[in-house]
Amino acid sequence: HRPPNPRRPLSGEAMTQMHPAPASGWLIFTSFMVAFVLTIIPLPNDIEAFRPEWVVLAVIYWALAQPQSVGVGVAWVIGLVLDIVHGAVFGQHALGMIFVAYIVVYLHQRIRTYPLWQQLLSVLMLVILYKLLLLWIFGVIGRSIDVSLYWSSVLTSVLLWPWLSSLLRRRTAVQR
Repeated sequence: HRPPNPRRPLSGEAMTQMHPAPASGWLIFTSFMVAFVLTIIPLPNDIEAFRPEWVVLAVIYWALAQPQSVGVGVAWVIGLVLDIVHGAVFGQHALGMIFVAYIVVYLHQRIRTYPLWQQLLSVLMLVILYKLLLLWIFGVIGRSIDVSLYWSSVLTSVLLWPWLSSLLRRRTAVQR
């Protein structure tokens, strides 16, 4: 008999508090569509580098909230669509999404119980991993980028995480 792990709740209370029941496919689809629109909407050149990684944040949120619905397969498809939207090397964003989704699904029970500051650190690491994979692919294909501004979207993505997760959590609760 194993003693209970003090880091995880004995009942499912902390985890179910975040997401009491599955979200509808319609809400998940709509949130990804909004993320794609926010990704392609034109921004002034001065702030373009600070555009949050909306689609990555949506994948992280839904892989945390509904890992049985949004996992590696869905992340792969979302990444391929993002490749098409950006006109990128086919599979570039898909590879990044797969890695992020795999880690989130694997650790979803742990991350969901974290306090906000630890969730922010988790999101920070996940977005950095995603951006590192894209940077590696840029290097492989010989594409040069301005590295000084490349990481700006990581900061804005992490800063928007509390608002985005709260908004989607409320939408999930309203739909019921």
